[in-house]
Amino acid sequence: MKAQVPAEDEKSPRPETLRRRGDFVRAARGARVALPAFTVQMAPRELTDSHAPARFGLTVTRKVAGAVGRNRIRRRLREALRLGGALGAKPGRDYVFVARPVSLSAPFAELLAQMTEGLARLNDRGAARPRRKQEDRLTRP
Repeated sequence: MKAQVPAEDEKSPRPETLRRRGDFVRAARGARVALPAFTVQMAPRELTDSHAPARFGLTVTRKVAGAVGRNRIRRRLREALRLGGALGAKPGRDYVFVARPVSLSAPFAELLAQMTEGLARLNDRGAARPRRKQEDRLTRP
């Protein structure tokens, strides 16, 4: 799947970002899709924010790379979101990209394609059933 990238002179708006830890935790409890370069997590917002633009967060842990590598991954993912990866996002939802080591060396076009694919797969699931809690798994027969 090829992602369409805007021309160099076009200015894409910067996507809204997640800032609070609670938003990241809520997204981690929601639906997720695993891709080679990252995992995409998604959670719908409250009913009052259902028409607000989608928000995005990035998580790059120390397991992935050193400080220089983590910063490079963040810059690459932010730019991919800005250039068109966020086009498939639905309003009123929060998305978190959890990076993997592959995202450092993957071609940029591949990052864009994986971003659009991940968002499309999450949106195909509809309201995205939340994952069951650990207690629910233990109590079910």
